[in-house]
Amino acid sequence: MNNTISCPICRSATTLDDSNLFRPFCSDRCRLVDLGKWVDEKYSITNFPEMNEDKNYSYVH
Repeated sequence: MNNTISCPICRSATTLDDSNLFRPFCSDRCRLVDLGKWVDEKYSITNFPEMNEDKNYSYVH
């Protein structure tokens, strides 16, 4: 099985096995770039249902 993928940030080849501590990224730098994009709200989760304050969401934990 081929565990080589492209880093989502810089597109360089990287592995998905346990030897890569930054997977799916190739380095700590790329991991931090991705985190910064989430913090700056450049990424978002779409189609997330709105929560109604009157509804009981006991199943969501």
